[in-house]
Amino acid sequence: MYGTQSKRDIAFELQSQIPILRPSIHARRAHLVVKFQDLYGFTVEGNVDDVNVLNELREKVRQQGRIWWALEASKGANWYLLPSISEGQSLKASLKLSALANAVTLKRLIRKGIPPVLRPKVWFSLSGAAKKKSTVPESYYNDLTKAVEGKVTPATRQIDHDLPRTFPGHPWLDTPEGHAALRRVLVGYSFRDSDVGYCQGLNYVAALLLLVMKTEEDAFWMLAVLLENVLVHDCYTNNLSGCHVEQRVFKDLLSKKCPRIATHMEALDFDVSLVATEWFLCLFSKSLPSETTLRVWDVLFYEGAKVLFHVAMAIFKMREEELLLTYHVGDVINILQRTTHHLFDPEELLTRYGRGNMKVHASGILSACSLHSSCRHWSTNWNEQLLFSFLGKLEQNSRLN
Repeated sequence: MYGTQSKRDIAFELQSQIPILRPSIHARRAHLVVKFQDLYGFTVEGNVDDVNVLNELREKVRQQGRIWWALEASKGANWYLLPSISEGQSLKASLKLSALANAVTLKRLIRKGIPPVLRPKVWFSLSGAAKKKSTVPESYYNDLTKAVEGKVTPATRQIDHDLPRTFPGHPWLDTPEGHAALRRVLVGYSFRDSDVGYCQGLNYVAALLLLVMKTEEDAFWMLAVLLENVLVHDCYTNNLSGCHVEQRVFKDLLSKKCPRIATHMEALDFDVSLVATEWFLCLFSKSLPSETTLRVWDVLFYEGAKVLFHVAMAIFKMREEELLLTYHVGDVINILQRTTHHLFDPEELLTRYGRGNMKVHASGILSACSLHSSCRHWSTNWNEQLLFSFLGKLEQNSRLN
């Protein structure tokens, strides 16, 4: 057929007949992995598009910072510290119109992100940590750390075991100085609240608080207000009863708000706790990039624990079509892990937070979750009648979002 053509000539001729398929610039960029440090010192792996997303977001953060500074200049440094509505008082009697306007402005600003330089001050004030700290002597934290120094308990042994496993490779956390600071915060709190003591997951939360708050004492009080006032009670106690409640509530919220996903997950015999346990115990700090996690925490410290449910549902919703095509539990886990680890754009995540079909009202979630506190012998096989009461309260107790 090819006569006296040499093998080389034949190869060139065949090659010339094959169209040259070069990957598009977008495909090449998508596969070009780069490493860089984020604002909090974590090494991040992503592609060129991820880097561009982060740069765009940081520019938005700078713009947000100018808005915050302008408000501080015009309204005063602590303009966001609003009077609370007292029990039995009307809104008109307890809040002036200007204060109500401040509340609306503040909510919108927080959802767009608190500038990193202001984050420690705003968190400490709005979360209630400053108020909690003011109820004890000024030397409380120093006295506590000195009093527990050298004491050995099951909690301290577990803390010592977990320290080197907490964000390994971080330029400060993974050093003797970082380990010592994190240990003092965790050990101190384990003695403050013996019911909680120490639970795995708290190491990641406390470590990120240390990076944001800058001082051990402020990180300690932020951890205290989180566990005592912001989150569902008993999430970190020995039997994790509060965490079991969160998982069951989330599963039923997913059924109500994302029924197609919930039905498919049930058909695959996929239990949401396979991914959501880590999400809720670590408050997304092990799953989402740090800058995205802290945007979620901005909302958490102002609006409360409902944001955790919103974000968890939004992650599923973002990959709904892809999840519906899965056939194995492992595929579901891979999709969700890939999504969270590369979710560098918190706008995409938090935009779904305010959408009508994703709304879950705060008072409903919190009153529902608080029901478990009267059931100290709670288990994962809880009473179905109580569950329906749970969800009924969630629907009844709504507020403007």
